[in-house]
Amino acid sequence: MVAFANGAGGKIVFGVKNKPRDIIGISDDELFALEERVANHIFDRCTPTIIPEIYIQNVEGKPLLVVEIFPGFQKPYYLKDKGKHKGTYVRIGSVNRLASEETLVSLERDKRKISYDEVVAYEFTAGTINLKRFIADYTTSSGKPLPEEKLLNLGLFVLERETLFPTHAALLLSDSPDRKRFFPYAKIECARFKGTETKVFLDQATIDEPIYATIEPCMAFIKRNIALGSRIGEIYREDRWEYPLEAIREAIINAVVHRDYAIQGSDIKVAIFDDMLEITSPGPLPDTLPPDALGTGRSEIRNRVLAPIFKELKLIEAWGTGIQKMRAETLKYPEIELIFQENGHAFQVQFIKKQFHPQIIPLDTGQVTDQVTDQVAGQVTGQVAGQVTGQVTGQVADQVSQDVLRFLGILHGEMTRLRIQDALGLKGRSNFESRYLKPALADGLIELTIPDKPSSSKQKYRLTERGKLIRKL
Repeated sequence: MVAFANGAGGKIVFGVKNKPRDIIGISDDELFALEERVANHIFDRCTPTIIPEIYIQNVEGKPLLVVEIFPGFQKPYYLKDKGKHKGTYVRIGSVNRLASEETLVSLERDKRKISYDEVVAYEFTAGTINLKRFIADYTTSSGKPLPEEKLLNLGLFVLERETLFPTHAALLLSDSPDRKRFFPYAKIECARFKGTETKVFLDQATIDEPIYATIEPCMAFIKRNIALGSRIGEIYREDRWEYPLEAIREAIINAVVHRDYAIQGSDIKVAIFDDMLEITSPGPLPDTLPPDALGTGRSEIRNRVLAPIFKELKLIEAWGTGIQKMRAETLKYPEIELIFQENGHAFQVQFIKKQFHPQIIPLDTGQVTDQVTDQVAGQVTGQVAGQVTGQVTGQVADQVSQDVLRFLGILHGEMTRLRIQDALGLKGRSNFESRYLKPALADGLIELTIPDKPSSSKQKYRLTERGKLIRKL
């Protein structure tokens, strides 16, 4: 309950068996006594006071007791008997975690409605922060000068005791050695890996610039490491990148401007694999922005100083349109699937090739032929996409991705999606389905135990004869 109050809220349901998730209900003579015990338990153990909504919900003819906890406004919430430093919990995915000192400070800031980039860095003064490059670029992009008064209005400096002190935002935008010392992880690590795993680097780069100036070098790295092909349109021949560059650029801008700079030890990562391009930004979605609200035009700004500056620099076009633009641009690439997911304490954007076969798509990052471009566009050769008849050969097995082969290796008998994900060590459902489940189903390697009801809660998966043969090879 404490973890829910410190985050985006949540529900605790009494009357559902844990494993398996069967609805057993609560008897009428226990229901109201349980409601009273729960209310007293919350009041006695939690501080500041958490006021939940407790109600009865009937499901399948059985009464359940639902305790709904809402995001709190007096964070941090903690257990009275353990105290603030040992009793404050937060929710990460489906797990409760003891809050770190960094998280405690962040919760205190949330209560005061102060974003991390607004915090004053008293260790420095205006004279020690080099903003000449930023001021020149800002003036060029916006057409507006940046006198000292405007720097104060933007929230880059505060005036206290007749001294100008920079905020964290000023440090992040500066070209000073102090930025690298104070924010050593405010950079982008780019890597091109061989295959679909992070074992072998083909190329890598560290982009350690004032944060607004990291976008273009990052895009240059991506262009260097993805294919550019040509295809014949209705009239003209047109060049086409392997991935939707405008969507990727928007994802990188979002990663830079919305990342949680209070998280130490993590940087933004851009990883290019044979089957996917992935952008990871430290910090999950804001508690007030649920995943299903992405792309609806709703905007939640984590860094209140940096975001308006990025808009003045014309890096952001309009509030709340970033996800919409990513989706619109990716729709032009029907062979690419766009995935948004929280991964631990980070947010990921993935551009995944729907039909990936290691022996078909080349690793060469230079110019590619029309034939290869067609393959990238999803028109895979008949050798792979067609029906495979007769005995399955080693060559066919080679054309199955390493992810799918790993999937086949752990699938024994009939298994549920959750059991398979646990065995693979995966938490995100979208990632599991796009990289493992859908390709295996499409290639006829696995089948559903209840094919007439694909979304059944009792659905399981098992190997086909073809899948068994490939697993043996």
